[in-house]
Amino acid sequence: MTIQLNVVREGQGPIVVLSHALGCDLRMWDGVAALLARAHTVVRYDHRNHGGSAQSTADFGIETLADDAIALIEREAVGETVHFVGLSMGGMTAQALAARRPDLLRSVVIANSSAHYPDQSPWRARVQAVASQGVAAIAPGAVSRWLTPEWVSTFEGEAAAIALQQTLEKTDATGYIASCNAVAAIDFRESNHRISVPTLVIGGLQDEATPMMMSKEMADAIPGARLVTINAAHLSAVERPAEFAELLIDFWRSL
Repeated sequence: MTIQLNVVREGQGPIVVLSHALGCDLRMWDGVAALLARAHTVVRYDHRNHGGSAQSTADFGIETLADDAIALIEREAVGETVHFVGLSMGGMTAQALAARRPDLLRSVVIANSSAHYPDQSPWRARVQAVASQGVAAIAPGAVSRWLTPEWVSTFEGEAAAIALQQTLEKTDATGYIASCNAVAAIDFRESNHRISVPTLVIGGLQDEATPMMMSKEMADAIPGARLVTINAAHLSAVERPAEFAELLIDFWRSL
């Protein structure tokens, strides 16, 4: 069952949908959205249990997030196909969406993401920590993996890290746990072979959360997918918005 999502729509032109990472919200895309909106209609949204979207205490899988995205696209892009860009949990949503509803898509971009977690124990430990101590207990460690120390040492990077940590700490613990469980359970290793839409995979050279090997495995599995790198940690779109946006635009121009 789809739920009410918080959505921001900006610009004019071909429609781009931006799907954010676990524990973030649509503001994660501020820098990229501002650049893309010069020539595109940019639609970004908060996932369920995040930001201004509705809470869902029931267990769900990434397929449910794909259902949410399908409903959003059908409402925001009536009769049009969209470029869907997902980072981390958003990239998992992109994989589920592309395998199921290629008719809605002009292309997909999967950034700093994974198709499968062979070892779910880190996720179980995170869920246990949040259940017993709250989201604030895991927030500093999460943010430290999201951005490179070099960038956080700058004025802009420090401000971004503080804002991201505040957003994460405001995330409802029960909803965050449900989202963690959905992420931990992903397995797109077979369905990725069926993706037929043009696909770009972006891997972060300094991404410890979803290392480059995960990006390579996705690109190898998806027919015709292109793999590019960006010199950033997990939230590459936050750390390097201009470079991230340029990778998207270059990809779309080549289609």
